[in-house]
Amino acid sequence: MILKVKNVKNVGGVVKAPPSKSYTHRAVIIASLAEGVSKLYDPLSSEDTLLSVNTCRKFGADIKTSNFNFLRNNPNSNSYWEIKGTTKLENSSKDPIDLKNSGTTLRIMTSVAGLSDNKTIFTGDKSLKTRPMDMLLEALKPLGVNAYSILENGKPPIEITPGFIGGKTSIDGNISSQFISSLLIAGTVSEKGIDLEVKGDFISKSYVAMTLDVMDKFGIEIETDLYTKHENCNMAEKKCSSTYFSIKPQKYIATDHVIEGDYSSASYLLGAIAILGGEITVKNLFKNSKQGDKLILDIIAKMGAKIMIDEDSVLLASNGNLHGIEIDLHNAPDLLPSVSVLGALSTGKTIMTGVKHARFKETDRIAKCVEELSKLGCNIKENEDGMEIIGGIDLEKGISTELNSHDDHRLAMAFSLIGLKHDITIKDGNVFNVSFPNFMEAMAKIGIELGLFEESYSCTL
Repeated sequence: MILKVKNVKNVGGVVKAPPSKSYTHRAVIIASLAEGVSKLYDPLSSEDTLLSVNTCRKFGADIKTSNFNFLRNNPNSNSYWEIKGTTKLENSSKDPIDLKNSGTTLRIMTSVAGLSDNKTIFTGDKSLKTRPMDMLLEALKPLGVNAYSILENGKPPIEITPGFIGGKTSIDGNISSQFISSLLIAGTVSEKGIDLEVKGDFISKSYVAMTLDVMDKFGIEIETDLYTKHENCNMAEKKCSSTYFSIKPQKYIATDHVIEGDYSSASYLLGAIAILGGEITVKNLFKNSKQGDKLILDIIAKMGAKIMIDEDSVLLASNGNLHGIEIDLHNAPDLLPSVSVLGALSTGKTIMTGVKHARFKETDRIAKCVEELSKLGCNIKENEDGMEIIGGIDLEKGISTELNSHDDHRLAMAFSLIGLKHDITIKDGNVFNVSFPNFMEAMAKIGIELGLFEESYSCTL
């Protein structure tokens, strides 16, 4: 389907941010391992999170989801999911479990599957089969889990043989923080618990902080420490440092938990008004959130908009005149598409660094953002760990006004913001259901009408 901006009027207003995808995944999986019945209030019901729900069901959790259509989830709903966990996991599926494109489900559930009583095979779509898994598979071996890549390339399909007894292991922190979350979540309920060394300065620490936050809510005590490899090392020398997590064998205790709003998804709403000018209040964004993507507030403020932060909402006011900045996205890789578009619609230079790990998402987001924005005549340079953008799209110098989402939900939503200023279309633009099912409705609430059209349809404003 082709995604296109149809109309813009009466810009601004009040809108609720969708629930956090990251928090929903973690809460569903941990509640499924807990003793008793948990209620998750205001969860994100999307294609991605429902894959975690269905996978946990296959391992014995009893999950009752609210009766609403996830493709058009009511953002004002007070719905909840009821999850009766299981402490005796058994994979009920004799066939490989298809995780589609959910990297979070794959990475976290790979360790959890090691706790099961029987063998598990995880597979997925073309994109998921490009995700590197070898570091996690190696880290599981000392814990008693024999897991391997069936194609022997370190990527899915993955076969996991049970035997997770816990103990000591280590992993490099420079590929995926989800590996760390995976080991911690499963290691907690293993026979020996887990002592995990994360070597070097690990990326996306905020995602591990979210994992620890949910684990804490479900009653888990965790010890953490930071050490340097050599006595005379400066703590600032990140390559010589290690972070240690120590968790004694414990049980998750069922609880009721509210899922907070998603700053990454909110970046499209905030970005739209920053670009057009006007005022917007986004509710359900918590001031003290552990989400790294909260950085979007600092980014947009530095670009020239005014930001006011309340306990559970954010007010943005903009005159539409944004300027480029230099920003390290080390702990907020999911903001890369949004910031690249903001940079392309700003004056001056925008430089993004520290985000090499964005190459291992649904797509190589650095390469694809550069490829697509270049089509519009944007002066953009790809770097190993980010990009440089000289603000200003010049369609006369461009080669096309049709962008491709490459089936990446964050690219589709970010690219739609370009349509606020330029007449462009986005191929495969309907993939936002992965993380923000009511994206079009939320945009409509702030005066931006989007449309989806068949690819053969010639649509004009």
